[in-house]
Order: sequence, then structure tokens, then C-alpha cells
Amino acid sequence: MADKKKIIVVGGGFAGIQLVRALDEKLFDVLLIDKINHHQFQPLFYQVATSQIEPSNISFPLRHIFKQKKNVQIRLAEVQYIHQQNKVITTTIGDFSYDYLVLAMGCTTNFFGNENIKKHSLTLKTTYDAITIRNHILQVFEDVISAPEEAKEALMNIAIVGAGPTGVELAGSFAEMKKNILPKDYPGIDFSRMNIYLVEGSKNTLNSMSSNAQAASKMYLQQMGVQILTEVIVSDYDGNVLSLKNGNSIPTKTVIWSAGVIANLIPGLPKEWFTPGNRLKVNRMNRAQESDSIFAIGDVAYMETPLYPKGHPQLANVAINQAKTLAKNMERMEEGKLTKEYEYKDLGSMATIGTNKAVVDLSFIKIKGVVAWLIWMFLHLMLILSVKNKLIIFINWAWSYITKNTSLRLILTPKREF
Repeated sequence: MADKKKIIVVGGGFAGIQLVRALDEKLFDVLLIDKINHHQFQPLFYQVATSQIEPSNISFPLRHIFKQKKNVQIRLAEVQYIHQQNKVITTTIGDFSYDYLVLAMGCTTNFFGNENIKKHSLTLKTTYDAITIRNHILQVFEDVISAPEEAKEALMNIAIVGAGPTGVELAGSFAEMKKNILPKDYPGIDFSRMNIYLVEGSKNTLNSMSSNAQAASKMYLQQMGVQILTEVIVSDYDGNVLSLKNGNSIPTKTVIWSAGVIANLIPGLPKEWFTPGNRLKVNRMNRAQESDSIFAIGDVAYMETPLYPKGHPQLANVAINQAKTLAKNMERMEEGKLTKEYEYKDLGSMATIGTNKAVVDLSFIKIKGVVAWLIWMFLHLMLILSVKNKLIIFINWAWSYITKNTSLRLILTPKREF
């Protein structure tokens, strides 16, 4: 039997994990490289950030995931350069050669070149980001208790920039914390002075979803007390004041930036291979169009198809299905069979705003309210990798639903000198 082909997969997100799982052990040796040692379940980051679930519930060690896969090696490193002519990558722990290289690094936050916003705002792209937000929010209310009167307004204001699913889910969760949890923990604070702002540059919340979902999400958030500012662009943030292009400003110590993403980039490939958003242009088999050995899947891949002439949406479902298709196609290539072109079948989209409040867009029906919320919970539970974690999260959700409370409000930060 011929030597097995060596595949290097960069990134342990939805795309990378699914690809490594699906590749035939008899045909390929796989090296999975990531900067962190675990897979992160991004759809529930906001629940970690708002103290609803523990970060360990949505973080899955890569070595545990692939402990039964004898053909898989894992290295904790950052890829620094791609030498495409030699089929070698340079990493922080050395060089590695490959027969096929699959890029699945996902996206990072796009600050659109504003260094002040990048420096002073919070983001939600990793488990660590979620913990940082949780620590920050809880510390803010510890600070409010002893803060002078003139400092309290900025501490009591939370501004979320970007009203996509992440922004909407965060705003709804903070509104529920304001109503049900924080007044019990901090009885000396007047929470009628707490403001949650959701700032969006377009006309609607959930701009990528249906008009029904947009209207319902806006209605729910307003009922919950969130102040929605649509068609408003942020111009700057200095850590104390969020400046808006319409001339208004919001005094705040808390800005969470969820207004856009840009694909992670590894140097070494020609600039013309990429879109302005750093996505690598690929053909219908996820192969970089000028290469015979480099592929991209998930958020970093830009594939034009008849149904998606401007590329596929950067969603977990796209990443998972691209990975499954590429695994099959790689097997077909090794067996001398014809490969199949990828196309995304849109199964719908959804977002949750709060308890009993969600919106679900399916191809045949648009749902909102309690039924949509139950669908959202069920589907996200099914995507969680381990049975144990599914059970823990379900118990947490059930307990929170019954008591309107959780006991996860821990401030866990490195030791500081006072």
C-alpha cells in the first residue's frame, strides 16, 4: 500500500474539527495545528459572558476529541508563514511539510482600522474574551458601589456595537441580568439608572435575517428596556466616551464590539488570492484556485456559486458542510474518482433574545416567541460535542429558567498589586 498522504489542518474550529473527524484514517495522516488546545463552541460565548454557563461547558480539549484517532497528531502552535512552492509551513515550534494544507482559522474582530476602538473595547471571539467580559461586567458593579456620583453614569452604561446575532443575544442577556439578577446581588445600586445601548449602522437588528425576525427582535429588546440606535455609526471610543458620527456620545466604561469580522490571515500566499476581507478565493472543491495542494474551509473560504455569487455566509453550518464535502472529495482524489462540487443548502438561521424570546427563519416558516426559543435551545444542545456537556448545560438552563438566577458570577482575574 502506498504511503498515506499528509494533511495539515490549521484551526480547530467547526470546520477543522469536522474535517479531521471525517477524513479516512486509512488514507491520510493528519496534523492539526491550533494556538489553543481546545475547540470553542462560539454560539454560546454570550452565555459565558453573562454568567449563565461555565466556560468549561463549551470548551472541548482537542486531544480528548481525537483520542481514538491514531492517524491524528496535534500541535499547539501558531502558523507564521506558508512556503507554498516547497509545501512547508513555518510555525512557532518549527517547520512542517505537507501534501495538502487546509486553512480553517476562522475570523477575528474587524475594527475597520480604528486603533482606539481596538485598544479600549471588549470583543467576543474566544472563550477567553467571554471570561474577560464576565470579569469586567461584575467588576464594574463592584466599582459602582464606592464610585463618586459623577463617575457612576459611565459605569452604569453598557454599549454593544453591532446588532447581529451576537449583539442581540448579549443585549437581551444583559437586560435579563438587570431585571432578575443584579438587583439581588447589589441591593444598594439604583438599577433604573443602568442603560443598555445596542448601536447598529444599518436600519435593522438582525439585518441578515427576515423582516419578521428583524421586527420581532427589535420589539423584544425594546420591551426588555434595551435602547436601540439604528443607522448610527461609531466614530471613536477612548475608554470613557463612545463617540457617534451623528454628533452624540455615550459615557461608558463598557463597549463590546461585535460590528464585523475579518478572516485570519497567514503570510506567504499572493495578495490576489484574497478578497478585501482576507478570505481566500477557492473553487467549488474548496481548493485555492491557483494551487494544487492548498484548501480553505469555513469562514476563511470565499467560494462563488450560482446560489451565492458573493460567497457563502460565515456560519457554522457552512463550515461543517464544507468540511464534510472536502473530506469526501479528498478520498475520491486518492481513489481516482470524480470529485463533487460544493453548494450550501440554507437550513435557516436563528437568534435568541431572552427567556421565551427567540426568532427562527426556516425556508418554509418564520417563527418567533416560545416555540422559536425551544427550537433554538434544542438545536444548540445537539451541536454540543459531548453528552456530559449537553446534560450540564441543560441542567443549567432548566435551573436558570425556574429560579431566574445562576450562581456563576465569579470574578476570576490574575492577581493585581494594589
